[in-house]
Amino acid sequence: MTGSAQQPAQSVQAQSVQVGESFVGDGVNAAHINTVLGHRDGPAGVAWATALATPSQGHVPFMAVLRPSLPVKPLTLFVTKAAPASDEHGTHIWGPAQAGVAAGVADAVAEGSIPAEAADTHALVAAVWVNPGADDAEAVYANNREATRTALRNGAASLPGLDEVLEARHRPSNPFFTPKAASEA
Repeated sequence: MTGSAQQPAQSVQAQSVQVGESFVGDGVNAAHINTVLGHRDGPAGVAWATALATPSQGHVPFMAVLRPSLPVKPLTLFVTKAAPASDEHGTHIWGPAQAGVAAGVADAVAEGSIPAEAADTHALVAAVWVNPGADDAEAVYANNREATRTALRNGAASLPGLDEVLEARHRPSNPFFTPKAASEA
């Protein structure tokens, strides 16, 4: 999990846009979430509406729902980072990943990372990675729920801190690549 250090959360009204990131889980069922939260009348609202109105082949943004006809608030646009590679992959995107993102947004409101008063005035874009090889719907759901909640908490707290970023530049790594120099350090 990225940026878990506690810092005071900044009001979403105090920042024009909050950007968050989180990676949770291992292997093919891991979740990687990027979030952009801001007022509907600002750049986040423009990005939300533009993305919804301009789908591309294999990437059709949609509103995340807690159940049919019950969209999560703030209204959340689910944007896939990978086009569905198979029927099973599509099911993991529209089923457990969507449910996890919607529940994670509601968790963030319940815990105060997103103030309740922002639920009807703000828009959220969630860019979501679901691995085409995902094979455990419950893990996809749990990892996306936690990654979404954590990305929103990180955005509210402006995490990661710059000191952490500057220190990590000497040993960059991610689940797909670690330079030899970084792994030997």
